[in-house]
Amino acid sequence: MTSYLVTGAGGMLGSDLVAALAGRDVTALTRADLDVTDEASVFSAVAGHDVVLNAAAYTRVDDAEADEATATLINATAAGYLAAASHAAGAVLVQYSTDYVFDGAGSEPYEEDAPLHPLNAYGRSKAAGERLALDNNPWRTIVIRTAWTYGAHGPNFAATMLRLAAQRETVDVVTDQVGQPTWTLDLARQTVALLDSGVVAGVYHGTNSGTATWNDFAKAVFEGAGLDPDRVKPTESSLFVRPAPRPAYSVLGHDAWGSTGLSPLRHWREALGEAQRSGAVGAQ
Repeated sequence: MTSYLVTGAGGMLGSDLVAALAGRDVTALTRADLDVTDEASVFSAVAGHDVVLNAAAYTRVDDAEADEATATLINATAAGYLAAASHAAGAVLVQYSTDYVFDGAGSEPYEEDAPLHPLNAYGRSKAAGERLALDNNPWRTIVIRTAWTYGAHGPNFAATMLRLAAQRETVDVVTDQVGQPTWTLDLARQTVALLDSGVVAGVYHGTNSGTATWNDFAKAVFEGAGLDPDRVKPTESSLFVRPAPRPAYSVLGHDAWGSTGLSPLRHWREALGEAQRSGAVGAQ
């Protein structure tokens, strides 16, 4: 029987990975259970497993601008440790990454082999994590980039919109950033399907299909909750000055799925509808 190790198992994606692997031999380690920046602890945890899914990450994008060293330690150095440990154990590593490895200056979906050019410290740390994972376990590392994630087990944009809806009559949401809202449970299920297909290496884009602005996403969240979507008002990013610059265009291409026999993730509106009906999107 295949044995799986999930790091960051208490987070939004990690929790859904554990759920998607229900009934299998899974070791689920939260941040309290495993310090992924401790090399010896990582090698000990990985030993005896066939697949390692690294959902541990530093995700505080704005904080990373002032603390890039910590972001790099968790997102890059630790990925290298997990890859080296996976190589030693003969295990497959699934390393999750982000649309932020691209600069967002494009106007066509970024293909899996597009050059990396991150705009901010968080993106740099994740790009370095990709490289270290691939370098340290070159024949058995799967990189899955995702974006605009939401789910039942962590703070996220969809939950924030519902919280603000309960506090304000209207909310201002930007119309000049484009991406792909992605339900973490869909991503988790797609990851398991990819592993079950026998794939052990490659770069894939794990985002729900279609495109949206943050404003579109917010309106859909309101509508799915039975609220008036016109309460979501348009605005521009220039009015929200933040420490870390954001990519304006974060649409990822899905061509690599064709070689696996799997279809890309479904349209984001379909996924959001199911997530809301199931209670996976609520105020955090």
